[in-house]
Amino acid sequence: MTPQDYVLSLSCDDQVGIVAALTTELAAHDCNITGSAQFWDRGPNRFFMRLGFTTPDGLDRARVDRALQPIIDRFSMQTRLLDKAVKPRIIIMVSKFDHAMLHLLYQIRVGWLNAEVAAIVSNHADAERIAAYEQVPFHHWPVTKDNKSDQEAKLLDLVRETGADLVVLARYMQILSDKLSTRLFGKIINIHHSFLPSFKGAKPYHQAHARGVKLIGATAHYVTPDLDEGPIIEQETARVTHRDTADDFVAQGRDIEALVLSRAVKLHLEGRVMLNGSNTVVFD
Repeated sequence: MTPQDYVLSLSCDDQVGIVAALTTELAAHDCNITGSAQFWDRGPNRFFMRLGFTTPDGLDRARVDRALQPIIDRFSMQTRLLDKAVKPRIIIMVSKFDHAMLHLLYQIRVGWLNAEVAAIVSNHADAERIAAYEQVPFHHWPVTKDNKSDQEAKLLDLVRETGADLVVLARYMQILSDKLSTRLFGKIINIHHSFLPSFKGAKPYHQAHARGVKLIGATAHYVTPDLDEGPIIEQETARVTHRDTADDFVAQGRDIEALVLSRAVKLHLEGRVMLNGSNTVVFD
């Protein structure tokens, strides 16, 4: 066996001894700390930490889990342990606007985004040729009010079958049911073509243009039953002026959406995002 790199993300009620317990246990197993970031949210007295470490030769994942479990139990931690040697799998869902999906696929191809696309799912057939080019399984599942629950059941089956770690809504223009949003909470990221919480719903860029805004943007967030109100992961803005048309807003917005979504996916897959109620803690 060879040394392995891991990332442990955790949250728990803050108390004395958390960091000491972890680092002492890892040192006892000859692990080397490669990175550490932590945050204390004073209001709910909640502690968050992202800890990178390398194991020595012969210390496998099962032994790491056994070593950490007593500490996890002692402090009632919510944890996520990532093995950096294992490439996470994602499902991309898209409708007709494919710019955000194409950017994700490109960043995966060049290695900036360490992920494998397990499948592309769409309610339109437009993306099939892109999936064929990328050699990714494509699922064309049109959605109507009569088959919506059946299509969502198929998605859950696909997540299980592929072992997908994350579902990415890359401008998938269908509202997911409360049941599905709750079932996969923390495992679905959406890109909203607006700088939330302003200008929700249809044609946000046109709403922004009508209001004469000077900044437009996009927001990547986790999906919840509350439409467009899930915990925010990443945002970006661009400056606009009165000379710009609504179409100019849309064009700039497409670029921002693609960038923001890829950043959010990267942050999630690297264990840098932790849920904190309706908020998030994001370690850079």
